[in-house]
Amino acid sequence: MKRRIAPAIGLAVAASLTLAACGAAEPAVPDGPVTITVSGWSLATTPEFQLLADGFEALHSNVTVKVVEYDAAEYNTLVTADLGAGSAPDIITQKEVKYVPVFVDGGQLLDVSDVKLPDGISGADSYKVNGTQYAVPYRQDSWVLYYNKDLFDAAGVAYPDGSWTWDDYDNAAAKLTTSDHFGTYEHRWQSVTQGFANAQFGGDIFSGDYSYMADLYNRRLAREAAGDQIDFATSSANSPSYQGEFGKQHAAMLPMGSWYVATLISQQASGDADKFNWGFAPIPQRSSSTVANPVTFGDPTGFGINAAISADKVATAKAFLAYAASADAAKLLAGVGITPALTSDEVATVYFAVKGAPTDDVSKFAWSTHDTKPENPTSDKTAAVQSILGTMHTEILTKAKTVEQAIKDAAAAVAAL
Repeated sequence: MKRRIAPAIGLAVAASLTLAACGAAEPAVPDGPVTITVSGWSLATTPEFQLLADGFEALHSNVTVKVVEYDAAEYNTLVTADLGAGSAPDIITQKEVKYVPVFVDGGQLLDVSDVKLPDGISGADSYKVNGTQYAVPYRQDSWVLYYNKDLFDAAGVAYPDGSWTWDDYDNAAAKLTTSDHFGTYEHRWQSVTQGFANAQFGGDIFSGDYSYMADLYNRRLAREAAGDQIDFATSSANSPSYQGEFGKQHAAMLPMGSWYVATLISQQASGDADKFNWGFAPIPQRSSSTVANPVTFGDPTGFGINAAISADKVATAKAFLAYAASADAAKLLAGVGITPALTSDEVATVYFAVKGAPTDDVSKFAWSTHDTKPENPTSDKTAAVQSILGTMHTEILTKAKTVEQAIKDAAAAVAAL
């Protein structure tokens, strides 16, 4: 997915949170009171669910939308259990694309191919299985590099300028490391290393050949050995959050998805994060050849409908999906620092007008210009392959196996599927 937007920044957008009243055409909602439920997670720091619920209710006075909160770390496990028990919400937020084929195979998602999506929306194809649409996107994240400008200034290190390669990142991490903080923090998820390898090094997770991942793993191990970032074993034992590591200034840099913009803004406002100057830049590139349109990765987040929903709620649920993908909902999401699946110059203006958002040109470039590869290709084999690659990730970073041996063993395991 390529996104190129020239944000016209600097205009006041005081009315951004009232735009839902101008909604685009949606499926007809029946008369009479109706209540629909939507699954979500981390509601205190993830405002999108209640925001969309409130926006939809503003359009339909007879509708009540209740958000059901799940534990973020166990979301897919818990939702799967509730779907199996017949107690899941009416609308199932698709947190990870790799589980969509699993839900479809279990007959747990409704065909929503008749929900009309706006032209130019990103991520819709990630929710197609055998040509049938089973969910619609409302958010499209991409991974960027967050950096603490104050810590960069203190170390005399130049800010990322959009041209960084992984060599530049490694060098900066070393220069930024002090007795008080690490140069960078890379979270424990396998995607933090593998996502960039897949996107930038021409990888195919179904091929069984994972030698292309070796470079980024060797770099990560070298940074850990040098003390420029927390080592994986310590991070696993202590379970620090990436929000705390960057927000409390324990690390000067953080590769993370664009969803963190909204969280960091919220946490700085509430005091859960320190007050400091920050920005984000394109993620470092394999070579300088892609800096004009940086290659990164990211999956959409979308809404599907529980196949067991009551028949009298289906039209309302489909109307909610259409609304969540609409231009008006996109402006609402941008107004709290969330990157919607549908973007435009107008949406970009709203996004960067949010109080607390960075306003520098590199941050605007990183948000508007990139080639985002899917983290999880939609396939019935994705979950199984990613599980094997997750084991490989742990084996490498705990040093249970060499990079080469772990890659070889993962290849054998995938071949045996």
